[in-house]
Amino acid sequence: MAAQDIVVRPIITEKSMAGIGAKRYTFEVAKDATKIEIAKAVEDLFGVKVNKVNTLHVRGKFRRQGRSEGYTRSWKKAVVTLTEDSKNIEFFEGMM
Repeated sequence: MAAQDIVVRPIITEKSMAGIGAKRYTFEVAKDATKIEIAKAVEDLFGVKVNKVNTLHVRGKFRRQGRSEGYTRSWKKAVVTLTEDSKNIEFFEGMM
């Protein structure tokens, strides 16, 4: 898989933005991606050094719209921590 296929999108929430000071960035990633693949993809895409990767599966939530009901899709989240000497990711700098 290519790096663009592994890292789907950045997660922009209050909690994820609070971690940027500690060089901790949050991404939605492919469901079948491993921690090693995620680390390599982030390094290739943004030119940074990854220290560690934490992953978790986010379950789909139950939603109703009128009479129809169902679940939103489930997805995988990765919290990527960069090394101390690594540069920041410019994409997130504009959000602060």
